[in-house]
Amino acid sequence: MTKGPTMLTRPRWTHIAIPSSDLARSIEFYGKVTPLVVVHRHQDAMGETVWLSNPEQVVDPFVLVIAMFYSERGHPQPTLAPFAHIGIEVPSRDDIDSVAEVGRTLGCLSWEPQDMPDPIGYICALKDPDGNVIEFSHNQKVFSTVQELWGTGS
Repeated sequence: MTKGPTMLTRPRWTHIAIPSSDLARSIEFYGKVTPLVVVHRHQDAMGETVWLSNPEQVVDPFVLVIAMFYSERGHPQPTLAPFAHIGIEVPSRDDIDSVAEVGRTLGCLSWEPQDMPDPIGYICALKDPDGNVIEFSHNQKVFSTVQELWGTGS
C-alpha cells in the first residue's frame, strides 16, 4: 500500500541549494562519488534544477538542490569553498580511501585522507565540477549523535 504525501506540521530543514555551470556534469559527478540520486527535475525559462537525496529517505527528507541558470551556463561559481562544504558520513575508513582514490582519478581530490581530532574523524574532500567542497567523513558521529539525542525516527 502506497502512502500519500503528508503535510508539514512544523518547520523543517529541507535543502541546501548551489549553482551549477553544467548540470549534466554535476549530476554525473554526484552520481559517481556520493550516494545521492536524482529525485526531482524542473525546467523553466531561467534554467534547470535537480534535487538529489539519499535513496528512499522518507523520514525527514533533505535534498541538495543544484540549479543551472542559462545566463550562467559555463561560468563556475564555487559557493562552498575553501572550508564551507557539504558533509557526507560513510560507514568505514575504507570508504574514505575509496572516495579519495576516485577523486585522484577524476583530478578533484581537495583534501587527502587524514585523521582529525575528535569529533571530526577520518576525512577527505573532493571538489565538484564547479569547485564546491564535498567532505567525506568516517567516525564523525553526526548521524549517531543526532540519533542518540532524538532516537531513530522510526
